[in-house]
Amino acid sequence: MFKKIILIVLVFQLSACNELQQILENTGNVGLTNFQIANGLKEALQNGVTNQVTTLGGVDGFYKNELVKILVPQELQKVDRALRDIGLSNLADKGLKVLNRAAEDAVGEAIPIFKNAILDMTITDAKNILMGNQDAATRYLENSSSNALRGKFTPIIQNSFHKVGADKVWADVINTYNQIPFIQKVNPNLTEYTTNEAMKGVFKMVAVEEVKIRTNIKSRTSDLLRRVFSLQDTKN
Repeated sequence: MFKKIILIVLVFQLSACNELQQILENTGNVGLTNFQIANGLKEALQNGVTNQVTTLGGVDGFYKNELVKILVPQELQKVDRALRDIGLSNLADKGLKVLNRAAEDAVGEAIPIFKNAILDMTITDAKNILMGNQDAATRYLENSSSNALRGKFTPIIQNSFHKVGADKVWADVINTYNQIPFIQKVNPNLTEYTTNEAMKGVFKMVAVEEVKIRTNIKSRTSDLLRRVFSLQDTKN
């Protein structure tokens, strides 16, 4: 049974190599090897991680980036409105900011996880990414690293809530709201919510970088990137 599995894997790898070789011949890039193509895609993903994800980990990396800013969860939107209506806008604003601070604190853990996923990329992965949609590389990272990211993010965000004072701020927010007469009390899981939103933000910014490399020749900052992505240019 084990020998059969190995044989199936080899067949898929050889098929991917043959398809890539046909792409090279059709585009005149016969000097590129399958290994170079895979390395070019790995470089593109590394750029996405370095150029975008690192920025998210800085102060206001989430909070002042409208693409990924973490907003109040739907369950707490009525809380936000109610606090503002009774003159507690500062408390509502502070609650929003600390959610983003917790995400900024955790996002640094994404980089080593992404690097491991990038190193594990196969020739088959490279072929699918190169000739796939504009977010194919991002989807590869999402599929290969989401579980590891969630496992890392959750405890960090939980600890970060305490470090940046989010737990106290939101305890005050929720307690203040729950004391308003005739309202339905709330008790949201903010760690889970912030973890999910932080992960969405990470992948969104990697996708931004991927689109730039795929569509803007000036974003291909090395000869290898230019040669590899010229292959996908001929597809469009």
